[in-house]
Amino acid sequence: MGTPDFAVPSLRSLLEAGYPVIGVFCQPDRPKGRGNKVEFCPVKQFSLRHDLPVFQPAKIRLDGAEALRMLQPDLCVTAAFGQILSEDNLSVPRIGTVNVHASLLPKYRGSAPINWALINGEKETGVTTMLTDKGLDTGDILLARKVPIREGMTAGELTEVLSETGAQLLVETVRRLEQGDCPRQKQNDAEMTYFPMLTKETGHIDFEKDAGAIVHLIQGVSPWPGAYASAAGDVMKIWRAEAVPSPQGTYAPGEVISADAASGLVVQAGGSSALRVLELQMPGGKRMKAADYLRGHTFAARKFE
Repeated sequence: MGTPDFAVPSLRSLLEAGYPVIGVFCQPDRPKGRGNKVEFCPVKQFSLRHDLPVFQPAKIRLDGAEALRMLQPDLCVTAAFGQILSEDNLSVPRIGTVNVHASLLPKYRGSAPINWALINGEKETGVTTMLTDKGLDTGDILLARKVPIREGMTAGELTEVLSETGAQLLVETVRRLEQGDCPRQKQNDAEMTYFPMLTKETGHIDFEKDAGAIVHLIQGVSPWPGAYASAAGDVMKIWRAEAVPSPQGTYAPGEVISADAASGLVVQAGGSSALRVLELQMPGGKRMKAADYLRGHTFAARKFE
């Protein structure tokens, strides 16, 4: 059970390890992009290429329960499925349901652990396999593997790394469940952290914050929903930036310190810090280096909101 790119390596690894995947559940097909064209999710595309039966219930608690019972699986695996399983669903597989979660539980429970780890400036994260229960990422921990976060890493890049790490950990987990020597540990709720789903508003840049925190936000919301700020009525996306010192006391947060090809686009942030924009995207334009944009355009706005 999975939907986005993150889940594909887990499914692929189960097949490569010789496990019979008797059914794949993913979210229903939805329109995507400017043309509102219906596209298959990555897990469905992979499944069809490998002749795997695909089920796409709108709500697995209701219209997917019968199909799940019909399959009579020994084990269910979830990886970024996007739906919450009911106790009825969880009672179907003989062994249980293993979830591949992209954090070191009990930290970063919830639907966007990769993004929030970056937004919060973590230096390390990881993947946990757990036995799913009726709570939200509250089940017993089976195995976990730490992954360092490289300097400047975006959520898209970290997702790729963690998806492969999670796939390896999943196969190890299933093998150890087979052998009967898989560890199982209850989560320490006192160490729990939870962060909400991302929305488009999550990417709004508050220049009152320190530039370092803004850089972490930019990394954490790339590629979606993307970091943005408004200037002179235009919404500018900021794809890459760095924190630099600023002339303290001279500018207010959000004020443009410089905007030319030589020094780049530098904006005052909180305290004595400033944000140097390295890659941007103006409305209707392409993503490009800020220096290249400033060679051909005058940046008239003097303050970001």
